[in-house]
Amino acid sequence: MVATLLNIFAAFSRAMSKSGERTFLAVKPDGVQRGLVGDIISRFEKRGYKLVALKLQQVSEDHLRKHYADLKGKPFFEGLVKFMASGPLVAMVWEGLDVVKQGRAMLGETNPLASKPGSIRGDYSIDMGRNICHGSDSVESAKKEIELWFDAKDLCDYKKANDVWVYE
Repeated sequence: MVATLLNIFAAFSRAMSKSGERTFLAVKPDGVQRGLVGDIISRFEKRGYKLVALKLQQVSEDHLRKHYADLKGKPFFEGLVKFMASGPLVAMVWEGLDVVKQGRAMLGETNPLASKPGSIRGDYSIDMGRNICHGSDSVESAKKEIELWFDAKDLCDYKKANDVWVYE
């Protein structure tokens, strides 16, 4: 039985390490101010995802308008841009099997009051305007967001560096 479980775990681990799927995640100014960055990183690391890039930065409103361009016509757009520019945020890229979908599940619902306990928003937030994090909602948007926030040279390529990922 133990050998079977180890084989299942090894197969899952190989599949996870071979996935090149990446997602963009940002800890918003409220999450940074409240000291939640480490816990959020820890949750993704414990899940088995690889941190590919990370930076703490104060972001301009122009950059944020590009990031949230799909929300431009919404009544909350300007408030969102101003809030996101109000303090430093932490931008990250994570890699692994189904990381976009699973990352969104780990974050919880956009409205924290609809988020389940155990999700990041369910555990740390009660206000939709201060919901701790942003995560890409599709593989396509992840690609665009990563390109907007990071240069290709900023992204770690574990295979290129000949590093053996712990699950290989």
